[in-house]
Amino acid sequence: MEITNNWFLPALILVPFIAGFACWLVDKIDQHLPRYIALAGMLVTLVITIALWQSGTYTYELGAPTPTWSAEFMVPWIQTLGINIHLAVDGLSLLMVGLTALLGVLAVGCSWGEIQKNVGFFHLNLLWSLGGVIGVFLAIDMFMFFFFWEMMLVPIYFLIALWGHSGANGKSRVYAATKFFIYTQVAGLIMLIGILGLVIYGYLMTQTISFSYNHLLAVANALDANAQTATIAYGFMICLFIGFAVKLPVFPLHGWLPDAHAQAPTAGSVDLAGILIKTAAYGLLRFVIPFFPVASAQFADIAIIFGLIGIFYGAWCAFQQTDMKRLLAYTSISHMGFVLLAIYAGNILTFQGLMIMMLAHGLSSAALFIMCGQVYERLHTRDLRLMGGLRSQFQYLPFFLMFFVSALVGIPGLGNFIGEFLILMGSFGKFPAFTILAAVSLVFAGLYGLILIHKALFGAPNEEQKQHYTSPLKDLNAREVVILLICAFGLLWLGLYPQTFLDVSNSSMAWLANSYIPVQEVVDATQQVVSQQNVEIQ
Repeated sequence: MEITNNWFLPALILVPFIAGFACWLVDKIDQHLPRYIALAGMLVTLVITIALWQSGTYTYELGAPTPTWSAEFMVPWIQTLGINIHLAVDGLSLLMVGLTALLGVLAVGCSWGEIQKNVGFFHLNLLWSLGGVIGVFLAIDMFMFFFFWEMMLVPIYFLIALWGHSGANGKSRVYAATKFFIYTQVAGLIMLIGILGLVIYGYLMTQTISFSYNHLLAVANALDANAQTATIAYGFMICLFIGFAVKLPVFPLHGWLPDAHAQAPTAGSVDLAGILIKTAAYGLLRFVIPFFPVASAQFADIAIIFGLIGIFYGAWCAFQQTDMKRLLAYTSISHMGFVLLAIYAGNILTFQGLMIMMLAHGLSSAALFIMCGQVYERLHTRDLRLMGGLRSQFQYLPFFLMFFVSALVGIPGLGNFIGEFLILMGSFGKFPAFTILAAVSLVFAGLYGLILIHKALFGAPNEEQKQHYTSPLKDLNAREVVILLICAFGLLWLGLYPQTFLDVSNSSMAWLANSYIPVQEVVDATQQVVSQQNVEIQ
């Protein structure tokens, strides 16, 4: 079939790369110029995404062997190895790209006053990491996907190592950056084993070397459905799962996240919490579930148990934190447990709930990390023990902090509530016990949210720390208020009228649910037949 190339797709990746390079080139001319170029680059990326949204059609063909792409772009690359520059977008990837572009604009905005050294090189790394993330969401050639998956990690390493908050002799930020890099590189290597294994088996089955999504989807399905090769398929599925689980992060592979968040600059934390961990959920939805439906159905209980442990572990660790950023980092670990429950429950309700939750969590966590930066800029500390009484010293900051904490813990009327509600409602039929446990964990989310608000905003200011404050404390300026209002508006939109986004993602999620559920039914039916035969033999 002839593909009509849509040049918007490569533009989505190239614009951040070109803008980032331009930021680095003009750094010596004027220190403020890179900020404007970076902002313009991400705004152009956001406009292109909106144009794709408006021009795309999101329909679902019942029984279609592959997702229905709204737009595609393909150019031959390394034809000997069956590698093409093949980009495609559907409802799932489009919403993820839109989130990336929007948070990219906010990341540039929130670092406007924070970053004062090597401004051009900072924006090069920030925009290249965002360009790499967009490449992950668009690439459907597995070689290209892995290329962008690895490439986006290098700029984030530099963001943490060069502009992070340093401890003694600057060791803390380098340690955190190195820990992040080692975790993700080892996970990437394991994922690469799974991808290459599929390519090799594809060659043995068809005598064709190809990294194409459609080709590897057919190969993986064939391995997965065949009883003789099911063990091999399960092994490949585990390789891909581990690659994505480290980035999500899933307990006990989460060790890099709290340190990375605590040391990263504000824009780096926005990148990590709002966007980077969403690439892992996207990878599970795009590759693991449709490639290996039978193996995934067999692995579902284990994955959900790890997710539930992560929910309670993350909440418990959040209680223990005195650093505002580390507390929020552990809340991300807690919330990602819901992602595994949604994915492995595997029906249209949970998939759609996951879509809303990823968008809402991206906005709420990004806004809270931006607020951490704003508080640090004014108080010169993130230690909750040294705060207190901020409510009486600011006009706008307390309102926004309470609003976004409310969003994070799932107050009705905001996006997080809709996502969690759909996930719990959709998963109860298949996993009632797991769903009840997940619902109980929402109580803990409310508690650590209240602890954060109480320690920061109420009570009396800490007298030892108060001497370091400027008097009076400077409230949020117009730029900071606009950034937070954008996040607040997005959360209200998701909470009050989520149908806008559900309509776009419905075709992708319906295809995923259709490819996963029938296979589970076949597995259940097979087990039922086997048990009946055993009864007859006895």
